Amino acid sequence: MSTPFYVSPQQAMADRAEYARKGIARGRSLVVLQYADGIVFVGENPSRALHKFSEIYDRIGFAAAGKYNEYENLRIGGVRYADLRGYTYDRGDVTARGLANVYAQTLGTIFSSAGEKPYEVELVVAEVGETPEGDQIYRLPHDGSIVDEHGSVAVGGNAEQISSYLDQRHREGMTLAEALKLAVQALSRDTSGSEREIPAERLEVAVLDRTRPQRRKFRRITGPRLERLLTGAGEGGTAAADAGKSEDPEDASEE
Repeated sequence: MSTPFYVSPQQAMADRAEYARKGIARGRSLVVLQYADGIVFVGENPSRALHKFSEIYDRIGFAAAGKYNEYENLRIGGVRYADLRGYTYDRGDVTARGLANVYAQTLGTIFSSAGEKPYEVELVVAEVGETPEGDQIYRLPHDGSIVDEHGSVAVGGNAEQISSYLDQRHREGMTLAEALKLAVQALSRDTSGSEREIPAERLEVAVLDRTRPQRRKFRRITGPRLERLLTGAGEGGTAAADAGKSEDPEDASEE
């Protein structure tokens, strides 16, 4: 009778972590930045239907890098949790911290289970506050740990280099256009340090806008408004004129 092959628990966990990190690294990076009036999500995404950023609840947004089917399941679960908690208790009881704890438990359980592979995803859960000091950004790696981020965060393939670039250049009180340009500059840098151009049609951009009069603060930025912000033309009256307009058809049913 042959001796069973033995793998130490430490080695098994290390192998699972390496497997998940390689899967996440194959995806495109995305960044989440605080700016004066809220939080902006920016990522390279040629698909107009398979979103990396989504609304979870009134003031809470979701961003994910990695395998789409896995983080889409997590997103749907988060929406169900938020709707049930808001209906059962109060809408104010739905927080990014509570949602991050739910995701951490789910990811941690899957990562520790020997019966299934770890999820190849990295999540960001963000909540916009009444003031910049009240903003919350949580990063959740594949193993279910929670990292409380401030100012900026990057996840995905080239996250370490992008995070370093953002840490050196991000500042408090940036306008939306300034934060968006910084995010695009960070995403356009490759591992060798050279830059490439990312056209507007390949960008997915969304914001949690604390100045929005509606209860729901999440909205997508596309088309002419995105072009104006990238070129700097959106800083004046034109941007102010359409600040209250939504280019996301999902908002048509908004209360």
